[in-house]
Amino acid sequence: MTRETQPPPPAPTDPYPESRRTLHDFTVWMGQAAGEKQLFVQGPEHPLQHFQGDAVQHGPLKVLQCPLSSHNAKVLREILPNLKPQPLGLATSAGFGDRLGVATPGHVQALQAVGGRIRPIFAQQSIREMARTGRTPQQVLDDATWGAFQAGWTGTLGADADHLKTPEDIDRCAAAGFTFFTLDPSGHVDNAAGRDSAAVLQEKLGQLPWAALDTSETDLQRRYRALRLDLGHRTLTLDEEAITRAAVKYLPAVQQIQALFQHLQGKNIPFELEISVDEGDAPTTPAEHVFLASELKRLGVSWVSLAPRFIGSFEKGVDYIGDVDLLNLEMQDHALIARRLGPYKLSLHSGSDKFSIYPIAMHHTQGLVHLKTAGTSYLEALRVVAVTAPDLFTEMLEVAKQHFEEDRASYHISGKLDRVPVQPGNLPALLDHFDTRQVLHVTFGTLLQQFREPLMQLMEQHETLHLQGLREHFIRHLAPFAGA
Repeated sequence: MTRETQPPPPAPTDPYPESRRTLHDFTVWMGQAAGEKQLFVQGPEHPLQHFQGDAVQHGPLKVLQCPLSSHNAKVLREILPNLKPQPLGLATSAGFGDRLGVATPGHVQALQAVGGRIRPIFAQQSIREMARTGRTPQQVLDDATWGAFQAGWTGTLGADADHLKTPEDIDRCAAAGFTFFTLDPSGHVDNAAGRDSAAVLQEKLGQLPWAALDTSETDLQRRYRALRLDLGHRTLTLDEEAITRAAVKYLPAVQQIQALFQHLQGKNIPFELEISVDEGDAPTTPAEHVFLASELKRLGVSWVSLAPRFIGSFEKGVDYIGDVDLLNLEMQDHALIARRLGPYKLSLHSGSDKFSIYPIAMHHTQGLVHLKTAGTSYLEALRVVAVTAPDLFTEMLEVAKQHFEEDRASYHISGKLDRVPVQPGNLPALLDHFDTRQVLHVTFGTLLQQFREPLMQLMEQHETLHLQGLREHFIRHLAPFAGA
């Protein structure tokens, strides 16, 4: 690998001067050619031969002009290893979902503006979102690579294969180069366990996979009845009923997580794990958190972050809904548990736009926190549409309203169609309206099927406006987490 030195001043005609990186024998940068973004490489034959492109005259220099292809993204990650995803460890981190594949430069600008210790995951998308946006894991990773390169990102970064449920989906994301794997065992969590009758609980208890988990009901009771976890302000204990309900609720999920973790281990790649039990209608109590983490540790599973289901509602695209004072008390317990039993980070899923609770999360976790955002970047793209193409935005909103009830089925949201303004006077202001945000947020798949081409054209034509909006929006998200 070549050694990096101080780059020369960028040429005045380069539209992305931040991208220019000079190593001791060649220079790479992003520019424009025939109205398209291109990679330019100037230097001796040895580094150039790995890229696919055409030799051209660029001012006084002969350079290789290359398309932003998957092959060239892979080569770029090899020669600029900071662009190659890697595990990020326990550092304060943030994930930036990007449904269009063009938001990463704005995310980089926000990170650069707040400074601090936040480590980024620019490539982050769930299998569900990939299906709805028509993208592959490789496209998600490559788009993030080009975006980070364009904006001049020189720090480390990760890549999150989000909400994985099957070995096959793990394989696809691992092959693309993802390093952060979020396991979602929600289909194996029994959310009714907290309210089941004693008779129903006993019936479910007998059906648990005891042999596969190498334990028994008797062992569980003995193990957790003796537990005393000092949280400073109180000592957490579990009684017989709490143990039983926690076992019914989470042991099948523990088995699923263990199986997927072992599958990942077998791939012999660098990776870190996030465990997500945030989906569902039953909050994760502190006692259940202790039970879940302890059982996973007993079975040899290791993870870097865990997303419990907090009290209240973490809905898409809007601020926290619930009693902030109660969340403050609960988050204190969850953060202390994560430090006592780990340490590992608490992960805030559906974390975008939760401005009222960011200071609480940072305070209690002391930086052991991962913020996960997704559709809020897409909404900022729609804000550009509202400003620059109001007729197109109005048409998109009407289609979104027609498909809202169908598309909302896989999301926990409380937005209502009848609260969306019928005759809005200020279209951009709709992107700050609770119900309109949620209607547009969950219908992205439908809208992209019908409007992808004009939407992407607008993002290209108004790139500066789009990235400026993202920068300002994400500074608000990141600033509370950027302290030392």
